[in-house]
Amino acid sequence: MGRAGARRNEGTSVAGTAGVIPGWVVISFLISALNRLDGTVPAKPSRRYSEPVTTRNPAGTRDRILDALETLLLDKGLSQVTLENVAAAAGVSKGGLLYHFKSKDALLAGLLRRLAERADQQVRTAVEQGRSVAEWYLQAPHPEDDADAVELALYRSMLAAMRTVDAPPDAAQAETDRALTEVMGSWKTALDNEIRDPVRAEIVRLVGDGVYLRALLGMPPIEPEMYRQVVSRLLQTDAPRD
Repeated sequence: MGRAGARRNEGTSVAGTAGVIPGWVVISFLISALNRLDGTVPAKPSRRYSEPVTTRNPAGTRDRILDALETLLLDKGLSQVTLENVAAAAGVSKGGLLYHFKSKDALLAGLLRRLAERADQQVRTAVEQGRSVAEWYLQAPHPEDDADAVELALYRSMLAAMRTVDAPPDAAQAETDRALTEVMGSWKTALDNEIRDPVRAEIVRLVGDGVYLRALLGMPPIEPEMYRQVVSRLLQTDAPRD
């Protein structure tokens, strides 16, 4: 899941608008536990996630369905995320939705992969601008920022929705779990390729995940100057791997 919205280090000058979904199993459980009893998650609606896709080619239809899923997660919450409601919001029949996504599991996996694609593009942009993957990973979300607030709300709702999905009886693993494995593996590989010391690469990943988890749970941010020093320590010059 990339972290799709804007994220900035507290006390650092690194800028970016992408992110990573942290430690999934634990976070999913915690977020599910924090959901309201009616199954919804407070979310802040934003046209960023609800602007219509006007193309009618298969790719456009697929995107329109995923746009509708994002909008429902943000505006209505988990209780309204059904295949029928997503199809209606996307302006397609349920059969049309199932042509692109064979199940609710596949639909959520599609959204996860799309968020990851957004984050991947932002990582490429950051690297082209001379930043590092580690800098991007260590950026902290700011819940008081509109874009970050929307991002956090989307991830809370999406994680909760994923916990409602069971793998089909004939599947070894749910599609959403496979998507999560792919996403987390890709970012781990990017950090491992950039940071010479594998232990430090893992520490960067764990710190970035932990900071994001704090924001997802609504905990107070780390004191900015302290976090700036943490990031500075972790980003000490390290010769890139060949």
